[in-house]
Amino acid sequence: MTNRQSCTITILETSDLHGSMLPIQYANNAPTESGFAKIARLIERERSVNEHVLFIDNGDLIQGTPLAYHHAKKNDKAPNPMIACLNEMKCDAAVIGNHEFNYGLPFLHKAIQESSFPWLSANIVDAESGEPFFGRPYRMLEFPEGVRVAILGLTTHYIPNWEKPEHIAGLRFEDAFESAKRWVAYIREQERPDVMIVSYHGGFERDLVTGEAIEPLTRENVGYALCADIEGIDVLLTGHQHRTIADCFIHGVAVLQPGSQGSFLGKMQLRLEKKEERWEIVQVESGLLSPVGMEPVEAITELVAPHEKLTQEWLDSPIGKLLGDMRITDAMQVRLKEHPLIEFINRVQMDLSGAPISNTALFDNVSPGFPSDITMRDIVSNYIYPNTLQVIRISGQDIKDALERSASYFETYDGGEVKVHPSFNEPKPQHYNYDMWEGIEYKLDISRPPGERVVFLQIQGKPLDRQAQYDVVMNNYRAAGGGNYTMFQGKPIVKDIPTDMAELLATYIMEKGTIEAELNSNWEVIW
Repeated sequence: MTNRQSCTITILETSDLHGSMLPIQYANNAPTESGFAKIARLIERERSVNEHVLFIDNGDLIQGTPLAYHHAKKNDKAPNPMIACLNEMKCDAAVIGNHEFNYGLPFLHKAIQESSFPWLSANIVDAESGEPFFGRPYRMLEFPEGVRVAILGLTTHYIPNWEKPEHIAGLRFEDAFESAKRWVAYIREQERPDVMIVSYHGGFERDLVTGEAIEPLTRENVGYALCADIEGIDVLLTGHQHRTIADCFIHGVAVLQPGSQGSFLGKMQLRLEKKEERWEIVQVESGLLSPVGMEPVEAITELVAPHEKLTQEWLDSPIGKLLGDMRITDAMQVRLKEHPLIEFINRVQMDLSGAPISNTALFDNVSPGFPSDITMRDIVSNYIYPNTLQVIRISGQDIKDALERSASYFETYDGGEVKVHPSFNEPKPQHYNYDMWEGIEYKLDISRPPGERVVFLQIQGKPLDRQAQYDVVMNNYRAAGGGNYTMFQGKPIVKDIPTDMAELLATYIMEKGTIEAELNSNWEVIW
């Protein structure tokens, strides 16, 4: 792949693996065609045809599956299986993702200490010194031909809007764009790389072709701006949005995003030629490599095996029994008319917090609901995030505004099938941003324009007072305003319950022994 005057470098990217090391669906142990063990086979194949390969993980590695949860909560003294897998595949660098903080800084520090590769994030700094908190903002690599490659790490700086304060104590999240502008200029001047790679755990705020805004410009994602307004970036590796992007240039910058859960391996090939004393990029090609049909790498499955055995035993441990039906057969119907599972979760939140009002979401479209004999597997298959609970004090107007935000989940109904509005499906599915409430009575009319859909809103049989204050329990992500629920940002926290919701649900069911499917039908969607 090289001679003295030319060189081809292959960049391989994983992102948002979320603990998906094995090709398995934990809800029922069915095999899948994704996961890092299969991706690793693709990495091996690429290394067999080119000696100049860089493998970069773009973040959100250590949280997301029952395997990851069990390790963090039940077996955290053991070596981290996700880190062990990336070590095995000789990862060159990893970027801190927002979900890296979900289990707290001591857990993250342990993972970093076990890594044989550097973790990069230029814009996460020590709150006092202003120095990069995780030690290295970038990494320089030099190939035998003399080609010098810089990898700068960046993380979405929106994390304080989601994460529990104690999990990010002592950190300051600087604007990713401003940080990139400063560090790219520094690296270009001081290190003089032939290739400048920015690996950004964040996505795109604008359409890749037209440049039109595709989401509220909160600066959660600034990928388009990085390409358009910063000189000196050759390659932008992205993630966070779980999109599949390849064969794409924005203002001359080659961009890549490989989906999530090991569904693809991002690949970018750079061909360089030496002109006088400098190497220049003369050709860029990129694509997404599918792991479908790949045999898992045995070394990876062997590393994970002892952790997986403990996880499976834990998942199959009985929790309690259910009288009635909490199975989910149609996710859309759950969101159109109250379902016993949603009422149960809201009731648990209200019982544990003492709050008279609650909201929760059906997080994705594959939640199976609860069977008659409930195990830990059923808990984590339905409550898939490590959320905790907070009670915040908000106004009646805030409640109305939040219901309108939820109601915008539906495309305006004008006959035919009820559909999800594209803003909740693109650039990635955001079903977790549609909330359903308990403790109030309401109706949403989705034949009406967004912002005018709450047509009935009462509490205890009386109209909700828009000026009055109410205590509402919700998960910590929502309480911080996550999902563009800006009406909740900065509101007084009445109570904080710092235990993972999955653990709270399991403990609640174990203490009851038997739970019953109930339905008060306090809300509905009409058209």
